[in-house]
Amino acid sequence: MINLITGKKGTGKTKILVERIHEALEVATGSVVCIERGMKLTYDIPHKVRLVDAEEYGISSFDAFYGFVTGMLAGNYDIQHVFVDGILKMGGRDYEALGAMLDKLAIVAKDVKITFTVSEDAENLPEKVRAFM
Repeated sequence: MINLITGKKGTGKTKILVERIHEALEVATGSVVCIERGMKLTYDIPHKVRLVDAEEYGISSFDAFYGFVTGMLAGNYDIQHVFVDGILKMGGRDYEALGAMLDKLAIVAKDVKITFTVSEDAENLPEKVRAFM
């Protein structure tokens, strides 16, 4: 299941994401993963959450992100939640490409809850992307 947290910069998306990470950790029986660029959340999330810096793995497109996440899921069947802060920083502002990646990811990650922050107002996103809100 995929969920989006949308809004312009400074609207509290990351704060909501951190709250959801804490909530997920309370109920998860498997692994919780957070992917971001730059390791800014190091002190905001519990140490039990696997924090991944997208920059370390050269993730710079939606295709690269898709490959990275599917590789993680294939290597660890215990992952229950994946949180992604700033997907547009990793993949760019091609909203159609974002929608295509979300469609592909939804097929592969049926049993994993994936939450993204998207720095854009919902009304500016195509229907293909808004379908995941």
